[in-house]
Amino acid sequence: MVNDFCKMSGYFLGVMSLSSFMLGLYFIMVGSSFFIDWMLANYSSCDIVFSIVIDWMSLLFLSFVLFISSSVMLYSIDYMDGDLSKNRFCLIVVMFVVSMLLVILSPNLISLLLGWDGLGLVSYCLVIYYQNQRAYNAGMITVLSNRIGDVALLMSIALFLDWGDWGFVQYSSWGWEGGLVLCLCVLAGMTKSAQIPFSAWLPAAMAAPTPVSALVHSSTLVTAGVYLMIRFAGTLGEGTWWVLMVLSCLTMFMAGVGANFEYDLKSIIALSTLSQLGLMMLSLSMGFVGLAFFHLLTHAMFKALLFLCAGAIIHISGEWQDIRMMGGLGEGMPVIGVCMNVANLALCGFPFMAGFYSKDMILEWVILGGSNLFILFLLMISIGLTSCYSIRMAYYVMWKGRSSMGGGVFEDGGSNMHWPVAGLSFFGITVGSSLMWLMFLSPGCIVLPEWLKMSGVILMLFGVWAGLIIFWGSGKSNILLKRFLGSMWFLPGLSGEFISVMAIKEGGEFISVGDAGWGELWGGQGMYSILSSGGGVFQWWQDNSLKLSLFTFFIWSWGVFFLL
Repeated sequence: MVNDFCKMSGYFLGVMSLSSFMLGLYFIMVGSSFFIDWMLANYSSCDIVFSIVIDWMSLLFLSFVLFISSSVMLYSIDYMDGDLSKNRFCLIVVMFVVSMLLVILSPNLISLLLGWDGLGLVSYCLVIYYQNQRAYNAGMITVLSNRIGDVALLMSIALFLDWGDWGFVQYSSWGWEGGLVLCLCVLAGMTKSAQIPFSAWLPAAMAAPTPVSALVHSSTLVTAGVYLMIRFAGTLGEGTWWVLMVLSCLTMFMAGVGANFEYDLKSIIALSTLSQLGLMMLSLSMGFVGLAFFHLLTHAMFKALLFLCAGAIIHISGEWQDIRMMGGLGEGMPVIGVCMNVANLALCGFPFMAGFYSKDMILEWVILGGSNLFILFLLMISIGLTSCYSIRMAYYVMWKGRSSMGGGVFEDGGSNMHWPVAGLSFFGITVGSSLMWLMFLSPGCIVLPEWLKMSGVILMLFGVWAGLIIFWGSGKSNILLKRFLGSMWFLPGLSGEFISVMAIKEGGEFISVGDAGWGELWGGQGMYSILSSGGGVFQWWQDNSLKLSLFTFFIWSWGVFFLL
């Protein structure tokens, strides 16, 4: 029954993906878009409407989200086979997809908030799905970090009352009074896409099941912030873009370096996602909105493929996630091994793979865009580091000899794992060239010297050398440097312990002085003591004592005498 639900959901999402893609192609050809408004209420001359925008951008992104969701649902039939709550898992995933659809199709902050908060709530339920201490901690930092952006979005909705409408697509100019609204929306986008200083939650969210990680880190939760920035791209000021440019470059560099010191397989891929999100934000901040959306779509395909391959490897390795405990999987899992290498090559930007078309074009336009040497240096180093950690991961997992601690018999898994992985592999090879022909009908002519034209391939090779220098050249004497670079520049501690330690300390003082101190003295414990002592006195008066009875009668008589 449960498998039938997952299978039917996967097939239904696949059919919807194909329909959305064909409709998106039609909208690209005719160059039109539709807005649908549903009036919900009217408050103080402000129309509260539920809005939907249908254009080629939303339809293409929708088709990619639905296709990856379909692959994840079919993949989960075998991956979650032994789980007793698989039905609940499938229902939560469907709710997650519906929330993302609301974010994609909403040009209105009111309707966008439904999907935005839905993503936050459902992602928390998915991160804590395994119900252990690690999952609870990861879920808490995830939901609290994203809550900052949710509050910023709520404040933007309140400030939108001045305009009398919550639609943001139709505005081309905001004026000085709208600067605060735009800054708050940028803050919301940065928290969802885990840019510095909100990067700590993204690797922590790896506590969720691997199929969920494939969905979250490819096309749903983390890309919602980038998609929101794409929709706001035409209205942001130059100062906002400059700040976003610097932060995105630092995020990209930090994630690239950290992935070279990481040994957890899923955390390496999560840091890879963080690096690619920084690349998208960088292209956005430089005004290349179409390129950012192009890389968003191509990245979704090969990153989902990479996570599904990693899930199959973890599943067959006795649930080990440490890459040092793996090895020799290329021989025992040929299908998964080939598909994982396809995803790695696409991630590195290998020529004529999906990632090559978007990353190489972004790099060339950044070189032509007149950016300063600091931004260009960080971009090139980060692109090179991508090759380093990808090859390092492939070496440990595929090519190194099998570890004696790796458990399980190597096999590729069932057919429900094969077909989604094979489909994503096909698109991981072809989607880059196909989308470039569809999205850029009149591509710009980029004329560069030969050595700059080959910069993408040169950086891919240079990254391997630079990463080896960083990883093996640091030595045991630089333990602090390794900890700094391998712990995302101490961001998890700064985001969690550093911020919460004062609140926890003050809360402990308040509990000891207030709730457990004066609150107990004048509250329940004090009342209990008074009533207990008073009850003892009354009990003493009620004892059957002749002397006490005569004394009581004497006192009563004198009282009556004085009253009369």
